[in-house]
Amino acid sequence: MTLQAVLWVALGGAIGAIGRYAVGVGVKTASGFPIATLSVNLLGSLLMGLLMGWLARQATPQDGLQEGVRLFLAVGLLGGFTTFSAFSMDVFMLLDKREFFAAFGYLGGSLIGGVALFIGGYMLVKAG
Repeated sequence: MTLQAVLWVALGGAIGAIGRYAVGVGVKTASGFPIATLSVNLLGSLLMGLLMGWLARQATPQDGLQEGVRLFLAVGLLGGFTTFSAFSMDVFMLLDKREFFAAFGYLGGSLIGGVALFIGGYMLVKAG
């Protein structure tokens, strides 16, 4: 981990987090359905797919440019915008390597485990 890598991630992450906040403020709903979060997660997943597909088409990294782009856009910007995009990429990478058991374990464990642990933490603090 270099200082330059950390700075690329931090800069992208700050911009991504501001973007997520802006979508949340800009998208209002009367029904209570979390449309802003859904929108961010879906858009972030599409953008991550487009970016990773573009990076995969590049023959070789040029002077670390590809790594800098990946750190700034994928890890930083899209990671700050939504970690769901990174989750989607991880599931795809496992599926692409034909590691189906791992992919579905990760998928189920993340969704069910994440919600269950959120509820557990919430209940623990609320009851205390």
